[in-house]
Amino acid sequence: MHLGKSIRMERIINRDTGRTIIVPVDHGVTVGPIYGLVDLKGAVNDITEGGANAVLMHKGLVRCGHRESGRDIGLVIHLSASTKHSPYPNAKTLVGSVEDGIKLGADAVSVHVNIGDEQEGRMFQDLGEVTSLANEWGMPVIAMVYGRSPNIPDGYDPEIVSHCARVGEELGADIVKVNYTGDMDSFHKVVEACCIPVVIAGGPKLDNDRDLIQMVHDSVQAGGAGLSIGRNVFQADNRMRLVQALNKVVHEDATVEDAMNMLG
Repeated sequence: MHLGKSIRMERIINRDTGRTIIVPVDHGVTVGPIYGLVDLKGAVNDITEGGANAVLMHKGLVRCGHRESGRDIGLVIHLSASTKHSPYPNAKTLVGSVEDGIKLGADAVSVHVNIGDEQEGRMFQDLGEVTSLANEWGMPVIAMVYGRSPNIPDGYDPEIVSHCARVGEELGADIVKVNYTGDMDSFHKVVEACCIPVVIAGGPKLDNDRDLIQMVHDSVQAGGAGLSIGRNVFQADNRMRLVQALNKVVHEDATVEDAMNMLG
């Protein structure tokens, strides 16, 4: 691996555990300034002080979230966008570049692909071009890959999730983000068939913190490399304490009960 890429990877993945806690805060383009992200600097501070490995955001948010003090945290620049108001919300468009990430001091860039969508081919092309260029610069790429189309009734189906992970792997990503399949056995098969780290998405807002911690716990015990979860973290009642609890689960193999005790 390119030395620069190895160094950057160690800024977003714990070198001792091989796992990571990434918190995306890129939701504003898709849905607007939702609860938890109005004060971006406050959100980034809580996430960082909780012990997350990286935050993920669009290029224009870096100036809003940079704190100039306190603990450091890895930075991932997201390169894909669409809004919920579009007639084609699943068709992601590149709105940034690898060079943008380099200029902003990023440790990685990320690209979103929805397989099954009518624009799947263009999104594949975008991901392939980004991974090729990123490899030249030693910049890690995270591929967010989901099954979203009328032809895919269940984006959490293990066969679909395995296909999504394989797409990210084969098109040159260094980390792939997919849905959790719902149980350890099926998710283990997803991880087993992929030679790059697999992290889970959070999906819609869950009913309670226990459900989130249970999902994260089961995913890492099944061989997953951690999480890339947004609203279930930054919209939590005590997001700093929640990240601390997730840190115990991801990096210290804590039980669900131990993590819940941390939350009080």
